[in-house]
Amino acid sequence: MADVAEKAGVSRALVSIVFRNQPGASEETRRRVLRVADEIGYRPDSAARLLARGRSRTLGVMFTVHQTFHTDLIEGIYPEAERLGYDVLLSAASQGRSEAKAVEALLGHRCEALILLGPDAEPAYLDELGQRTVTVSVGRRVPRARVDFVHSAEGKGVRQAMDYLVELGHRRIVHIDGGRGPGSADRRRSYRAAMRRHGLDAEVRVIPGEHAEQSGIETGRLLLAERDRGRPLPTAVLAGNDRCAMGVLIAMTRAGVEVPRDLSVVGYDDSHLSHLMPIGLTTVRQDAGLMAEHAVRFAVERLENPGLEPREAVLDPKLVVRGTSGPPPVGAA
Repeated sequence: MADVAEKAGVSRALVSIVFRNQPGASEETRRRVLRVADEIGYRPDSAARLLARGRSRTLGVMFTVHQTFHTDLIEGIYPEAERLGYDVLLSAASQGRSEAKAVEALLGHRCEALILLGPDAEPAYLDELGQRTVTVSVGRRVPRARVDFVHSAEGKGVRQAMDYLVELGHRRIVHIDGGRGPGSADRRRSYRAAMRRHGLDAEVRVIPGEHAEQSGIETGRLLLAERDRGRPLPTAVLAGNDRCAMGVLIAMTRAGVEVPRDLSVVGYDDSHLSHLMPIGLTTVRQDAGLMAEHAVRFAVERLENPGLEPREAVLDPKLVVRGTSGPPPVGAA
């Protein structure tokens, strides 16, 4: 700032006025100061200015690498944060970087609140985070943890998918579990409940998996190997999420199984991945934009109203029917 003031022939105070867009400088002076700043490459350090006031006005977002639905959520977080006057800082968890390390990095950069996308952390750790700072968990509900929750009604989404498949005539419907992934326990319970409700108790089958393409590929190979040994393929697969569903499609396509003629596949999330497949994926849509808006608003409202208690938003999912589902093969229901 001193360099800009010297070269522009004005005081530092006047330079500050120009960059804060405050009255007190003529239009000619403003243009000169901005031109000089551009010439010497000066940019105001907004973070330092905010920290001098005791605020960073930054929301820290922890996400998991390769989870496509997290990308959709982040895309919705940015505009809502900007609308409310906050910046966003991202920190990724990956195979070589734990969620705890990703979170501590955000806190180390003085983020005022945390938005955790599909956290896999233990309930006690989430509760501890909630005691330290404003924290919002998106996609995973943990009872008794002092954090805000934003998630979809998982049970309702699975019921929609199962009712649709049964109405088409499917009976041998397999569910690929999402392991410790967000929403997996509720989806698993809802699948079992739906099968019982439709009188298909004997057909219940949950195959262990996770929210990744490789899990779907391995499950597809397992089902194909069983077919080669005389066990018929299921007529439909309800995957733990869209990535897992994509893996099933890859395995089946490689083996010459036609979807949906020979097998129907349904995912969960309606991430942007579901639109990129050669055949549009039938899936249960979670409204990523609306979930992101709720998460940001919850964080900001608690920052600006410290006495506010943590809240929960449960959003309705919606089945989106595309090209990977249809009636079961004749005589195979």
